[in-house]
Amino acid sequence: MNQLFDVPPGGRRIAAACAAVILVAAVATEGADTGSVPLAAAWTVSGGLLLAAVAVRRDRFGAVAAAGVLASCLVTLVTTRVAARPDTTFGLAETSALLLVVVRAARLRPPLRAAALAGGALVALTVILLRLPPSEYEPLVPFVVPALWFAAALATVLGLYLRLLDRYRAQEHQAGLQAQRLEYARELHDFVGHHVTAIIAQTKAVRYATAAGRPPSPEELDGMLAAVEEAGSQAMQSMRAMVAVLRDPGGPAATAGPGGELADLRALTGRFSATGPATALTLDPRLTAAALPPGVAATVHQVVRESLTNVRRHARGAGAVTVDVRLAGDTACPSVLVSVTDDGPEAAGSGGAPADGAVGGPSARGAGAARCGYGLVGLAERAAMMGGTVTAGPRPGVGWLVEARIPLPGPLPAPGDDRRHGDGRTTATLEP
Repeated sequence: MNQLFDVPPGGRRIAAACAAVILVAAVATEGADTGSVPLAAAWTVSGGLLLAAVAVRRDRFGAVAAAGVLASCLVTLVTTRVAARPDTTFGLAETSALLLVVVRAARLRPPLRAAALAGGALVALTVILLRLPPSEYEPLVPFVVPALWFAAALATVLGLYLRLLDRYRAQEHQAGLQAQRLEYARELHDFVGHHVTAIIAQTKAVRYATAAGRPPSPEELDGMLAAVEEAGSQAMQSMRAMVAVLRDPGGPAATAGPGGELADLRALTGRFSATGPATALTLDPRLTAAALPPGVAATVHQVVRESLTNVRRHARGAGAVTVDVRLAGDTACPSVLVSVTDDGPEAAGSGGAPADGAVGGPSARGAGAARCGYGLVGLAERAAMMGGTVTAGPRPGVGWLVEARIPLPGPLPAPGDDRRHGDGRTTATLEP
């Protein structure tokens, strides 16, 4: 059905022009029934103005509608003063246009102006029967005039309903824009927080090394400053991109997310490994070969990015980080399983695995994360929006685990080889 009405702009203009020609021809035909050329021209002008009032832009509607209503009343007055009268019609097309003017006035104009226009249209509808010969008044007026009043009342109700519907749609649109801006603000927090954490880690490393009597060599200091400069530049780029989206949510940047392809995770883990622990990325090739829904890919990126930020912030003694993204579940209802683990000593001694659905744990790192921000809480909320779950907590023995399961809306297409049921994953280890 949508494809049936999916007409290109050129076709719409042609259809509108054809409809306008047909309606004006109908008005002119009714005017010709008077048998007088000047009167037929007057009928055509008044009816054309009312039809134009129905079609013009809303900022011009008031003036055109007022001119049409006034012209209709004047044509009726002139018709009553001449001998030429129509034999079969009093202007059905013009009457319909007057009712549509009432609808549009109630929908678009302020209350006082809408009442004035609707009142003028009602007067024009009431006296339009005077265009007929006087012999037709007695059989038609007692039935047609109440019918026209009732139709005008229905038109007013319809216009008010459309007015309320427009207001509801406008409020819904504003609420959607506000929600979109909040989502972009969260993305901005995640982007900038990731890069600023790297800057803080580098500066703390220089301070601690200097305080311990082992200041870095000029070459090491230059490398650290280069890493700080790169992280700051990336943070500024992220801020500029997101602020541009916040200023114009409907612009082209509005569709840009934190990484539309899972293959971009290699760049993310590479940047992290350059200034932090060695990072091993395991990425299921079936996921990179298929086109994932944008929401799923963005959620996977957010889970990995926030987890790496937490490792840099809270697991200062971590020597290795493992990022694993794989396809899990059966073929009919698959899901993306994301796990980020580290060997940081802060969680040691807790001895417990992460509880299902939890976003924290009893360890020192869990308490610190809870005090510092809402990263894990935001991950859980984002995953819940996609129908998934996030678990976070200490691993048995040593380290920390963040695991997310994001269901896919349907079966994932196979890459075309025999690895449908095999592991077939690729591993890349990035050294600092």
